[in-house]
Amino acid sequence: MAQCVQSVQEFIQDSFVPLVAALCSEEAERLTRKNNLGFSELVKPFCRLTSEVHMRDPNNQLHIIKNLKIAVNNIITHSPQPGGIRKLLNDVVSVSQPAEGLVTNVITAGDYDLNISDRSVTASVPWYNNWKDTLMELNASTFYSATTPWFEAYRESFLQSMPASDHEFLNHYVACMLVVSSGEPEPVEQFLKLSQEQHRIQHSSEYAYPKWFIPNTLKYYVLLHDVSAGEEQRADSVYEEMKQRYGTQGCYLLKINSRGSNRGADEQIPDPWSQYLQKNSIQNQESYDDGPYTVISHKNADHLIPDGLDNDIQVDGLSNNFKAHPLQLDHLSDTSSSFDGTDYIRTTSSLHESKKTSSGTPHGACLTLTDHDRIRQFIQEFTFRGLLPHIEKTIRQLNDQLISRKGLSRSLFSATKKWFSGSKVPEKSINELKNTSGLLYPPEAPELQIRKMADLCFLVQHYELAYSCYHTAKKDFLNDQAMLYAAGALEMAAVSAFLQPGAPRPYPAHYMDTAIQTYRDICKNMVLAERCVLLSAEILKSQSKYSDAAALLIRLTSEDSDLRSALLLEQAAHCFINMKSPMVRKFAFHMILAGHRYSKAGQKKHALRCYCQAMQVYKGKGWSLAEDHINFTIGRQSFTLRQLDNAVSAFRHILINDSKQPAAQQGTFLREYLYVYKNVTQLSPDGPLPQLPLPYINNSATRVFFGHDRRPAEGEKQAATHISLDQEYDCESSHQWKELEEQVVAVVNKGIIPSNFQPTQYCLNSYSDNSKFPLAVVEEPVTVEVAFRNPLKVPLLLTDLSLLWKFQPKDFSAKHNGATKELGCGNDMIGAEVIAEFLINSEETKLARLKLFPHQTGELHILGVVYNLGTIQGTVMIDGIDPSIGLQAGKFVYNGMSVRGRQDLEIQGPRLNNTKEEKTSIKYGPDRRLDPIITEEMPLLEVFFINFPTGLLCGEIRKAYVEFVNVSKCPLTALKVVSKHPEFFTFGGNTGVLTPLSPSASENCSAYKTVVTDSTSVCPALMSSASSVNFGLGTGSQPEVIHIPLPDSVLLPGASIQLPMWLHGPDEEGVHEINFLFYYESIKKHSKMCHRVLRHTAVICTSRSLNVRATVCRSNALEDEGKGDNMLVFVDVENINTSEAGVKEFHIVQVSSNSKHWKLQKAVNRFEDKDYKLASRERGKLCFKAVRCKNSGENYTFADVVFGNEQIISSASPCADFFFRSLSSELKRTHAQSNIFQGAAKQSFDEAVRLIQKCSEVDLNIVVLWKAYVVEDSKQLILEGQHHVVLHTVGKEAFSFPQKQGFKKILGNSDWEDLEQESPEMVLLKFFRPENTSLPTRPTPEQLSNLIKTSLHYPESFNHSFHQKSLCLVPVTLLLSNCSEADVDVIIDLRHKTTSPEALEIHGSFTWLGQTQYKLQLKSQEVYNLQLKACFVRTGVYNLGTHRVFAKLADQVTLFETSQQNSMPALIIINNI
Repeated sequence: MAQCVQSVQEFIQDSFVPLVAALCSEEAERLTRKNNLGFSELVKPFCRLTSEVHMRDPNNQLHIIKNLKIAVNNIITHSPQPGGIRKLLNDVVSVSQPAEGLVTNVITAGDYDLNISDRSVTASVPWYNNWKDTLMELNASTFYSATTPWFEAYRESFLQSMPASDHEFLNHYVACMLVVSSGEPEPVEQFLKLSQEQHRIQHSSEYAYPKWFIPNTLKYYVLLHDVSAGEEQRADSVYEEMKQRYGTQGCYLLKINSRGSNRGADEQIPDPWSQYLQKNSIQNQESYDDGPYTVISHKNADHLIPDGLDNDIQVDGLSNNFKAHPLQLDHLSDTSSSFDGTDYIRTTSSLHESKKTSSGTPHGACLTLTDHDRIRQFIQEFTFRGLLPHIEKTIRQLNDQLISRKGLSRSLFSATKKWFSGSKVPEKSINELKNTSGLLYPPEAPELQIRKMADLCFLVQHYELAYSCYHTAKKDFLNDQAMLYAAGALEMAAVSAFLQPGAPRPYPAHYMDTAIQTYRDICKNMVLAERCVLLSAEILKSQSKYSDAAALLIRLTSEDSDLRSALLLEQAAHCFINMKSPMVRKFAFHMILAGHRYSKAGQKKHALRCYCQAMQVYKGKGWSLAEDHINFTIGRQSFTLRQLDNAVSAFRHILINDSKQPAAQQGTFLREYLYVYKNVTQLSPDGPLPQLPLPYINNSATRVFFGHDRRPAEGEKQAATHISLDQEYDCESSHQWKELEEQVVAVVNKGIIPSNFQPTQYCLNSYSDNSKFPLAVVEEPVTVEVAFRNPLKVPLLLTDLSLLWKFQPKDFSAKHNGATKELGCGNDMIGAEVIAEFLINSEETKLARLKLFPHQTGELHILGVVYNLGTIQGTVMIDGIDPSIGLQAGKFVYNGMSVRGRQDLEIQGPRLNNTKEEKTSIKYGPDRRLDPIITEEMPLLEVFFINFPTGLLCGEIRKAYVEFVNVSKCPLTALKVVSKHPEFFTFGGNTGVLTPLSPSASENCSAYKTVVTDSTSVCPALMSSASSVNFGLGTGSQPEVIHIPLPDSVLLPGASIQLPMWLHGPDEEGVHEINFLFYYESIKKHSKMCHRVLRHTAVICTSRSLNVRATVCRSNALEDEGKGDNMLVFVDVENINTSEAGVKEFHIVQVSSNSKHWKLQKAVNRFEDKDYKLASRERGKLCFKAVRCKNSGENYTFADVVFGNEQIISSASPCADFFFRSLSSELKRTHAQSNIFQGAAKQSFDEAVRLIQKCSEVDLNIVVLWKAYVVEDSKQLILEGQHHVVLHTVGKEAFSFPQKQGFKKILGNSDWEDLEQESPEMVLLKFFRPENTSLPTRPTPEQLSNLIKTSLHYPESFNHSFHQKSLCLVPVTLLLSNCSEADVDVIIDLRHKTTSPEALEIHGSFTWLGQTQYKLQLKSQEVYNLQLKACFVRTGVYNLGTHRVFAKLADQVTLFETSQQNSMPALIIINNI
């Protein structure tokens, strides 16, 4: 139970006090009425004695009475009506609420901190956490107990209002005060009249009420004297007469009203009466006869609705949901004997009126502090001299009567031990006893005399004697089976045993249990049973037996009185929380039960408080159904009490949690919420829009798109893909677009990216960089995609859905700020799209795209969304609702009910993690995707692709057209396109004749520029030259950025232009995504937005065509041209097409070379028919002779070897375009590889090593041009294409595209990774650490062997007559050619002998004559002839290549000296003539 102000002993003593009746004359009543008080009210604050009192028991032992209190009441001759008692108790509980402004009481129970008894609902309602703050302020170790003043007030009023009964005498009057005014003509006669009246009331049969203790009631005569108006001498004389007549012990002169009625305003006299008078007394029966009370029978209604509310709210608007309450107790069938069968609820207005009248009237206005002391002295005199001697005398008489009747030799008091120590008679069980509750004893029955004596002893705190008498009476009553009397004796025996000083015996709780069961089950008297429970529970609580007390309180809850059940359940809940190991969940459960019964009893505020306190336990524990029930009830009770904000919050809490309720119940919750919300909004229609809880908005998923929606393709036209909200975000792709834009911006700004550069972001989401304010263009829509989620199982209908925004106009060109425009102020500045209806089905996530149309420059802030929230209209959901939910079908269907509200879009930025402070704390950066800056008008480009293929052969050249359209009102310029794959497309070079502009493809229309050649059998290569500058690839430029040739470099508003575009199929088969970024600017320079971009992603599927590989090696033949060097180029062409594309055969129509230093001269193994066909899986080998170019300038020399009748001019577009683009990408790839693998080693090479390396390098590029014949739809098409092979090194094989088998060393890393990704086989993951070691500074022998090229010139056969001359001398010329660009020292050693026996056996031995070692120095590119002589002694075949050549650079010592590789065999035949 909750903590009480009084101790249990004080509570019981004050509950049973001697009753004194007061009978006043009219004049005496008038004197007291001057103070707005009756006589009994006048003395009430002074009825507790301040000093100890002594009396003697029947054994003449002195007995001390402490803290005695008496009760003085007016005589009322009719018993109180049950309805009046019920009204009194209900009002007492209603008026007593938790005090406002006090420190909240907090109980710490286990893991819970519970806020108890807080009038301010906001501190304990679950959606407020103020109680946590309160806890922080309080000392956690201090135990704060909870008080329930309404329960104490109820208990006090209940005990005071109990009607007197015949089976006990505690409520019977012991004495009677007769009060007469000294101002009456004959006061003594008036005393006689009053005495006769009292005698008539007590002894006449017509008055059954009030009850009197004994026939000879003590009469005490009080003369009331008005000091301010009466004559004091007369009063004294009358008092003297009274003393002679009634004795000094039986009368008293009480002087009051020492002041006049015109008291000074400045004097403050204490008012001790107010605290008593606020508690309405049961004696004032008249005040309960009439009054605005609503009486509702429990038989007809399960719930109560107070007056004062709108009619539509009472029944239809908030129908009761308690018919099948999930926590409801079972109904008890028998409620016949209770006076609580009907609950009376006083209206709130009448309660307030009664409080005002009681508190506003001053009491004791004519009394001074001296008068207060006189009244206190009067009560003490009456008690000392009149009441207690009378009670002592009565106890003696009763004791003597009992002794004489029982025939005992000594007094009852001394015989107590004998009675109790003897053998006990086994008490019968209550169930065995027959129902004899109707048995009545005559007043003079000895059993009643024992009970009467026991009650008197109990009233004067003689508990030991009282217990003896109660125990004796109990035995007698049980023997007579007078169960009502026995229960009364058992009840008081238990209380007496508890109150005995020194606790000689334990509290007999079983006595109380038996009494309660008897009262309730046999006597059907719930009032007496309730009194038993209240007393016993308080006693058990004082002994810390909270579990027993709780069980006792719960046992008495029944359906006959909701108020009593609510109060007892609440006290049981407090018992659970006060246990040594607090049972918090039981506390919460019983608080719910108490709240439910409070609600049925009409105590709405108490019901709300109980539910709020229970919610502290249930919330956050995952018990969603319990939380929903509590919140639903809190919402209803708050609505009934007109606490609309709390009601809205409670219903909101139901909706925003992931509810596990069925759909029908959720529909009920939602409709209740909408109804309550509508009432709230009607109170303040002009207030700010409220925040709505539904539907959920995933703020981080909000996306913002700037610009118009993409136009669909029209026929052959395919619009640029650009970007839209339908595309998913790809981090890698986004990074690529950013790199492309940075690339083109750097080119435009001469290699430097401006400091204020901001990458263009058309679509902002949670992955994009939102730290800067995005830029939007005036007159172009801003689309916001909001992700709504409906957590309920019922559909939500949003109507009039639009964005909420704030706009601040600014003229960025004039640099001045305008005034801020709030919502609704500037619809001419910002146009907003409104979605009329937006339906979100149950548990659905749905995206809404809302647009704004800015018409003026400035700063736009998108704040949130505004909409009407409602449910769909229909009867399907309503008819399917389970009636147990309590929804009255047909009464609660709102036709299109909706409420207007808003939800803010508040997006949390990314967590900052850069500085140490940010890493150690939690800080978030800004997210400005909803705060775009509206800039000045900009041009807007649309791009369409015509005849753009989706499939190509590898290396195929295809011609398409691109249409550029300016759809804005501004001219655009500086149109460029940038791509990571510039080798894929070209718009043509600056020189050369463009091919005919024809969008239609035909078999005779070639993409190349061709010239007819003559058909001579041997055709040398045709020469031409071109510069890379002509194809946009000059020095310092980036090949990825391509300038698009617009007429006059400007595209006017509304204008469109078509340009040809050549495409080159990628060399690798598969699907390729190629990104184009079109860059353009406005003619006018803007401060905010400098340029715009348009994105396009082309998807091309390529299939296999030809595989080309080439090798270059030095020719051993020395030409007569002197310095002219020559090489052989071997080209292998294989048809690897799988005929999937319908290709029949490939024709090699031309092989061209491009180089600054080399050129193809002729084909060595040329076919006579000049037709070079390759069917599927066929391979052809071509051999060409290459010579050095004479003009080694910056221009590239193009040499074409034609195999047909038409020469394709390889130095013109598009052939040269794709050659230069592939060359630049090849150079870029090798450059990247050298950066990766050489790194620091590159710096360690000195010039000498570079010169040696350069000797083995050859920059020769081969272009193989082909045609393929394709049959498609019974029509033959001619496809054209070209493959490139870049030859870097002598003797090293090069390929047109990477191979998958065994060519990883030749490939670049990126290409090989691409191939491996395409391969379906699993590849083991290898971990390696790249070692940054320097490459060896010594060149390889292979590189050194290329420094000097040697060639022996000699006759193939030599005839000699050995008979004439035994020695044969043959002249041999050794040609030494310096291939490097530096001076080379050469050592020729002729002493080398072949040691191999096989060589000797085959070739024989010979000798060089003359000088055996030569030291020469060859200048750059010098050719030197060395004349030698070989000596042979016999015929045979000899190998002249036995010489050794050593070479080193002239300025080096021995660092690079190494032997040259053995020359190729130089065989000579020596014949004998």
